Amino acid sequence: MQQLFRTTTAYRALAEGARTGEAHFTLVLFPDAVYLRAFLKECAKAFFGAEDGSRTARLIDEESYSDCLIYPSAGGKLSADLAGEISDESLLRPVEGTKKLFVLDAFQTVTPLVQNKLLKLLEEPPEGVFFLAGATAEHTVLPTVLSRANVRRVEPFSEQAIAGALRRMHAASPGTDAAAAACGGILSVAEQLLAGGGEDFRLAERFLAGEDRIALCRTAGERGKPFFAAVRLVLRDVMFCAAGQRQYLVLPEKEIAPLAARYGAGAAVHALRYAADAERELQFNANPAQAALTLALRIEGARGADPSYPSGKRPT
Repeated sequence: MQQLFRTTTAYRALAEGARTGEAHFTLVLFPDAVYLRAFLKECAKAFFGAEDGSRTARLIDEESYSDCLIYPSAGGKLSADLAGEISDESLLRPVEGTKKLFVLDAFQTVTPLVQNKLLKLLEEPPEGVFFLAGATAEHTVLPTVLSRANVRRVEPFSEQAIAGALRRMHAASPGTDAAAAACGGILSVAEQLLAGGGEDFRLAERFLAGEDRIALCRTAGERGKPFFAAVRLVLRDVMFCAAGQRQYLVLPEKEIAPLAARYGAGAAVHALRYAADAERELQFNANPAQAALTLALRIEGARGADPSYPSGKRPT
């Protein structure tokens, strides 16, 4: 995991900033909510120039380094009271060095009221005080806050990078290639796909085969992102299979070929677009079960409108 995080420009920029001078407020946009806090701690270690195995690195990992304060507590939410506490704490001098870092986790959950309460402090912190905030999406952050931040965007990791991380972290687990291909560059989604033992891909195949969609949509609501990621990969393989490009298949051809015959390459391309739309809707807190039902209807429409069907029209 550390090896993966340290390939990002955000991490390297903070490591460089530790030597050349840092922006007083950095906002990291990192799309993986599960690993956001861990990523911020790696960035904090880079900020302090903490070497692996050092006391500082260990204390930052344990969230007990006196000059690196992480808010809120794990699983908590940054409230107005905590914002007041941060303001008061920022007035105190660093304990061990010349700079103090406040790490603000899950900034995408911070209300506009609390963001506004922090705004002045983020813009003009006391000397030696720095802020590192992390959010999963830019639209959750007020424009006034964004305008005052040095924004570092972490793009989804490559399929190859995720596959390498999975092999290091879950060496004994089968299915790393499929999980890496499906996850969209999000490590936690890849791990959820691995943990499911391939069940998400089987559900996706049944979903696309038109089986009991109401029940499958309810199951999709329980599985969330891994299910939609699996649907996208299955559709990608369906498209390749239907187009005669079987060398690119990740999943077994015997499972994909019946779906390729059902959809055809044209319908699969449109269905892939709809699957990507559904994943974007989830980022805006769409209900997963409802998103799955909408996706099913749109995919069926794409299939019926494939030009290989005489009475159909191309989807718009």
